[in-house]
Amino acid sequence: MRLTFYSDYSLRLLMYVAVRHGELVTIQEVADAYGISKNHLMKVAFQLGRKGYLETVRGRGGGLRLARPPEKIGLGDVLRATEEDFTMVECFDPKSNTCAISGPCRLRGVLSKALQAYFAVLDEYTLADLAGQNPVLERVLLRA
Repeated sequence: MRLTFYSDYSLRLLMYVAVRHGELVTIQEVADAYGISKNHLMKVAFQLGRKGYLETVRGRGGGLRLARPPEKIGLGDVLRATEEDFTMVECFDPKSNTCAISGPCRLRGVLSKALQAYFAVLDEYTLADLAGQNPVLERVLLRA
């Protein structure tokens, strides 16, 4: 399974904001730290704000900060909110499924179980697990 760039950038943006411990952060700072597109990050930040993960402060001196404590931001929740779908194979979507072996095939059940396990692991972790008490991460991100 592979995450979209959108989800990847969402997690990285949240990690950067988390290591700033409540300070306002600009999109440009994050783009510079990671070497990624400011335009892409603007879209990500907007959506994360709409979904309640980031607080956006407009105007001169504005920026972003976490809308809730990092220990209240679950990784599984973030990925569920940022990925469009988890259709791993054709038979996951009954509307477009034309697979000739869907009836007797057991692959769908196995992959469904694997996807549940994937989220079970992600649901054990929060943003605080990634970014909290991580001075090396802070040094790497904040020197950029």
